[in-house]
Amino acid sequence: MDKRAWLLGGALSVVALGAASLAGAQAGNDANAAGAKAYADNCATCHGAGLQGGEGPALAGEQFLASWGGHNAGELLSFIKSAMPPSNPGGLDAKTYVAITRFILARNGADTALDLAAAAPAQLSAVVLPLKAPAVGSAGFSGEAVGGLSTMTKPPPPPPRPNRFAGYTPVTEAMLDDPKPQNWLTWRRSHTGRGYSPLTQITAANVGQLRLAWALPLPNGDNMAEPLVRDGVLYAFGFGDEVYAVDAADGHILWRYQRDLPKDARPQGKKTLALYGDKVIAATSDLHLVALDARSGKAVWDSPIPHQDGLNNPGGPLAADGVIIQGLTGQAKGGSLIAGFDAATGKQLWTFHTIPSPGEPGGDTWNGLPQDQRSGGSSWTSGTYDAKTGVALYGVSPTYDTKPLRFLKPGQNNDALYTDATIALDPHTGKLRWYYQHMQNDQWDFDWVFDRVIGDLDVNGQHHRTIMTSGKEGLFDVLDADTGKYLKTVDLGIQNFVQSIDPKTGIKTIKPDLIPDGTRSIFVCPHGGGGRNWFGTSFVEQSKRLFVVARDTCEELRPTKGQGLLSTGVDAVYAAPPHSDGKYGTLRALDMQTGKIAWEHRQRALFDTGVLTTAGGVRFAGSMDRQVQAFDQASGKVLWSAGLAGVPNAAPISFAVDGKQYVAFVTGYGNPSSYGIAELNPEIQRPPVNSAAIYVFALPDRSGG
Repeated sequence: MDKRAWLLGGALSVVALGAASLAGAQAGNDANAAGAKAYADNCATCHGAGLQGGEGPALAGEQFLASWGGHNAGELLSFIKSAMPPSNPGGLDAKTYVAITRFILARNGADTALDLAAAAPAQLSAVVLPLKAPAVGSAGFSGEAVGGLSTMTKPPPPPPRPNRFAGYTPVTEAMLDDPKPQNWLTWRRSHTGRGYSPLTQITAANVGQLRLAWALPLPNGDNMAEPLVRDGVLYAFGFGDEVYAVDAADGHILWRYQRDLPKDARPQGKKTLALYGDKVIAATSDLHLVALDARSGKAVWDSPIPHQDGLNNPGGPLAADGVIIQGLTGQAKGGSLIAGFDAATGKQLWTFHTIPSPGEPGGDTWNGLPQDQRSGGSSWTSGTYDAKTGVALYGVSPTYDTKPLRFLKPGQNNDALYTDATIALDPHTGKLRWYYQHMQNDQWDFDWVFDRVIGDLDVNGQHHRTIMTSGKEGLFDVLDADTGKYLKTVDLGIQNFVQSIDPKTGIKTIKPDLIPDGTRSIFVCPHGGGGRNWFGTSFVEQSKRLFVVARDTCEELRPTKGQGLLSTGVDAVYAAPPHSDGKYGTLRALDMQTGKIAWEHRQRALFDTGVLTTAGGVRFAGSMDRQVQAFDQASGKVLWSAGLAGVPNAAPISFAVDGKQYVAFVTGYGNPSSYGIAELNPEIQRPPVNSAAIYVFALPDRSGG
C-alpha cells in the first residue's frame, strides 16, 4: 500500500502506533515522552502521528516552516493555546499545551532545553523555529520510528503538475464585467449577478452522465461561500477564516491561508470572496478585510472595518472599479454601514450609514426616533456593480425594532429609510446616487437584501436595462438600471399580505388585518424566515427567464408577553399554506418579460442552495435532503441527481479547466436557512456530523475514465 495512503487512510491504527512508537523513542527523556503522549492524545488524529498532516495541516517539515519559520516559542505556544483543539480552543490545561509546543519545536529542530513552563517572555522569544527543516540524522532531528525519509535511496520525483499561475495577469474590470467562459470571477459569476455560465459541454442530453471528479473537505462549520475560479485555480473560503487556492481540475491544494483570530472573535461563515488585480480579498470574523496574493496566499494588506459593537460581516466583499466594498449587519443602535477600501493599499475611503440621521436626506422617516434608537439596515449579502452607470448596488434589510414604527405619529413619516431598499452608491466616494424603497415600514422582517440582477427587458413597449430583485415575500421589482425608476413587479406567488401594487410607483398597499400589532393571531404567507431568501437567482438573457428557489410556507403570528419577534409583541410559528400538498420546496421559472410563471417544480425537501443555469440548457440546485439535482431549463424536468455527505449550501458554480467543464457544490450547514423546517418535514434530518466540503462533478472522459 502507498505509504501516504496508509498514513491517511488508517488513521486510528496509525495514531495508536504513532503514540506507542513516539513515546517509546522518547522513554529516556521524561519531557519528550510527555510531549509525545500529549501530542498523540490531542493532535495526532488531525495532524498525523508523524506531524505530516491529515485533516489538519502538517506541523513539521518544509510546509510547516514555510509559515512558521522564524517565529518563536512564545508565538507558537500562544497560537496553540488560542486555537486548539478546534472544538474547544483553550480547553486543555497549561501543562499539556507546553508539552505539545515543546514536542513540535523539537520535531522541527528548535532548541528545547528551555523549560517553557517557567520561561519568561524574553526567554521564549529567544527560541526560534528554523527557516528550513532539519535533515534526517542531524542533531535537531528526533528520530521517531514513524515518519522521515531514508537517505539510503533516492525516491523518484513526484509526477509533474501544471503551473496554474504561469502567465498570471491581473483581474480587471473588463474581466469582472464579462468573464471568459471558463471562469467564475465574483459572486454570481460577473458584475451582472446573473448566476449563468456560457459553457455548453454539459447539456440536457448528457447531464445524466455526470460523476464525481474530485472532492475536498473543508473545516467543519457554517460554509456558505460560493467558490471563485480563475484560469484553472479555484478559490474557496473555509469556516474559521481560512482561504484555499486549489487546482480546479483535481482539488490539489496550491496554498492555504489561516487567519489567527482573537479569542473574542466568533468564527462566522461568509458568502463570497472577491478577486481584483493580483489579490484575493476576504472578509474576516474579527471585522477586517484582508488581501492575499492570488498566487501565494501571502497577506498584502489587512484593514479593520470601522464599526460599532453589535455588527458582523456574513456577506462578502465586492470589487468595483478599484474599490473593495463591504457591508455589515447586526442590531447596533444607530444602524449598520457599508464601507469602501482602496483595492491596492487597503486604505479606507468612505463609510455610508444605511440608516440616516435626523436632518439628513431620508433621516426624517423614522417616526421621530432619535438616531441612537434606530437599528437594523443591515447589508448581509454582497452587492452588484453596474459598470455602465458606475454604481455599486446594495440591498438593505429592515429594522429589528418594529414597535416604534408600527403606528404613525402625527406630523411624522415612518417609511424607515433606507430599509428594504436598493441603494446605488458611487464606489469611489460612497455618495448615494439614487435609491428605491421596495417596502415601507416592514413589520414582518421580509428583507430586500438579496442579489441585484442586471438584464435587458422590454417594459410597456420600451427597451430597458433593468435591475431585478425581491424580498423574502417573492415580489420581484424591476427597476431601470440607469435611474432606479420603478418599472413593474413580477409576483412569485407565495405571499398573501400585499393587497395591491401601484403600477406607476410600485408602492405596495398592505392588507390592514395582516399587519401584526400584538393583540391577535394573524396568518401571513410566507414565513418570516423567507419564502425566497438569500440563495441567488439565475437569469438567462436569451429566454428572459429568472430561476428562483423558494419555500412555500406560512406563519402564524401569535400574541406573546414581552417583545417577541422583532418588537411587536408576537411570536412566529411555522404553518403549512392552506390546502398544502406537503411539498414545501419549490423551484420556479419566472418569465420576466410576460410576468408569468413558465413552470414550477415542487418537492418535499426544501431547496438550500442558489441557482446555476448554463448555456447547455441545464439548471442546478441542491436541497436539505443532501440531494443535488439538474433540471431541464425549458420544462423543469429532473435530469440528474446525486447524494452528498453534507447539506449543500451557497450556490453551485460551473467552470472549465483544460477544455473540460465542471459543476461544483459546497456543503456545510450552520446559517439559519440551512437548518430546514423540522416542524413541517421532521423526517428530513441534518446529518449528525457536519460535513463541510467542495464536491466537483464532470462528464466521464470519452475513453470511459
